[in-house]
Amino acid sequence: MITVDEIMTTEIFTLPATATVADAIHVMAERSIRHIPIVDSEGNLEGLVTRHDVMDVLDSTLRAKAAQRDPATITLAEIMTRDVLTVDAGANLRRAALFLEEHEFSCLPVMAEGRLSGIVTDADLVAVAINLLEQLEIGREAEPG
Repeated sequence: MITVDEIMTTEIFTLPATATVADAIHVMAERSIRHIPIVDSEGNLEGLVTRHDVMDVLDSTLRAKAAQRDPATITLAEIMTRDVLTVDAGANLRRAALFLEEHEFSCLPVMAEGRLSGIVTDADLVAVAINLLEQLEIGREAEPG
């Protein structure tokens, strides 16, 4: 069985709920990431902000000029998903992938012993699929034929 911790990203960039949308935009652009776990001062997972969340805020502020707010004044607490579903580091990767597909999620924060230890994304799963396809192609080329 392949487990989530075998492919998850462990270099996680987090922000506090008091950070702003502008902060999230900066981190996402600088680190080329699409998901930011939101943690409290003790490192406990409080929520999740995705690129989609940020784009929704920017789009809505552009449409409603009267209510337009500077992204530097909108906190992540205002836009984050609070009840984040997570996965255990030792969970079956196939089941985690099916869960992502079923719920149309783009990521799952990974927990180990109650602490955020990584994140698994749809991009991680695509990388696994590419690797498996390459192995299949190599195997077929090696077959006598």
